[in-house]
Amino acid sequence: MGQELCAETLHPGCSCHGCWKGGDVSSCEPTVSVRTEAAIQLTDLKEASCSMTSFQPKGPQAVHARKFKSKRSRSNSDSFQEEDPRPGFQWRKNLPFGAASSYLNLEKLGEGSYATVYKGISRINGQLVALKVISMNAEEGVPFTAIREASLLKGLKHANIVLLHDIIHTKETLTFVFEYMHTDLAQYMLQHPGGLHPHNVRLFMFQLLRGLAFIHHQHVLHRDLKPQNLLISHLGELKLADFGLARAKSVPSQTYSSEVVTLWYRPPDALLGATEYSSELDMWGAGCIFIEMFQGQPLFPGVSNILEQLEKIWEVLGVPTEDTWPGVSKLPNYNPEWFPLPKPQSLQNVWNRLGRVPEAEDLASQMLKGFPRDRVSAQEALAHDYFSDLPSQLYQLPDEESLFTVSGVRLKPEMCDFLVSYRKGHHPAGFSKCW
Repeated sequence: MGQELCAETLHPGCSCHGCWKGGDVSSCEPTVSVRTEAAIQLTDLKEASCSMTSFQPKGPQAVHARKFKSKRSRSNSDSFQEEDPRPGFQWRKNLPFGAASSYLNLEKLGEGSYATVYKGISRINGQLVALKVISMNAEEGVPFTAIREASLLKGLKHANIVLLHDIIHTKETLTFVFEYMHTDLAQYMLQHPGGLHPHNVRLFMFQLLRGLAFIHHQHVLHRDLKPQNLLISHLGELKLADFGLARAKSVPSQTYSSEVVTLWYRPPDALLGATEYSSELDMWGAGCIFIEMFQGQPLFPGVSNILEQLEKIWEVLGVPTEDTWPGVSKLPNYNPEWFPLPKPQSLQNVWNRLGRVPEAEDLASQMLKGFPRDRVSAQEALAHDYFSDLPSQLYQLPDEESLFTVSGVRLKPEMCDFLVSYRKGHHPAGFSKCW
């Protein structure tokens, strides 16, 4: 890095910033184990930066990485035909990593309470990047969530996890340099309302589960799955992002915080106040996202507090009892006055599009179990019959190799893309968009 991060950056006794992305989730866990974790992670940040000294685009990305437009929305529903800005200034291969002068800001993509994200370009090799600029408080130092994210991403190298290229540290800011992704799942669904093409849902879901299976195998929980944190490339590659709330289970800790995961995607055990959980926490969020891709809208939206969120879940799954969920009555937010609702509903009766795709409802029901231990794991879900139509080669891919390197694997046009193509007089068979 340009300047070394050291343990003194985080002043003794200070609290973390919480979710510096600006979401509605608190990540503060003021325990001794958290401070221990911070000390461990801070010593790793310099090593993390040193290991990010080269990032050349690979495979089909190599062609597209050199093309972009300086003023472009964070979307790629249109065809990828853009001007090459490189004649405007000269690349310098001798520029160092870890220096702000090595990157050029092109446009702002988004802003939260603690960070601003810019589209940028590397002056070292001309590759597009995303610059996540975190403002630092002079008294509090480096936000703990930023330390956690960088430290975890250093060891998570996978095709379905966003790649951290570089870290830039100055007195005022901490900047993470990520690979540039053209949109996120939330924006993609917004651009294609009414539900996604079933084939594309299958490809997105396979990649989501593939990424989750990898981090869970590494004993890491994401803890904030939502469409906004799933980035998508112009090819349709899906990658887990925003590991600010993620937690390494190997770090000693008696309990975790129940205030994790954005409310709409938070599982009932966390809503009820459970602080001991494992990978099943992420699987509930994955199930919610799975159905949302089919339906085109969130499963449990419009709620403002935990009680309302639980009531919406109970309307579908039924109110849990000690028979269906051993130990549920001992959770802090359990209400013994909850009245039993009618028998739990079939998921396809609530979300009708599930019934149109073979095996989709069964997979969704295995992820959306009230009792955490009954939820399917990511690795088990990948072997579900729902994915039987995909090429068998996908299961033999190396961790860092994309699904789209397998012949014939590509996204299909969404319905609104067919309509746009038809109106322009193009036959669907000649459809040239990346998605």
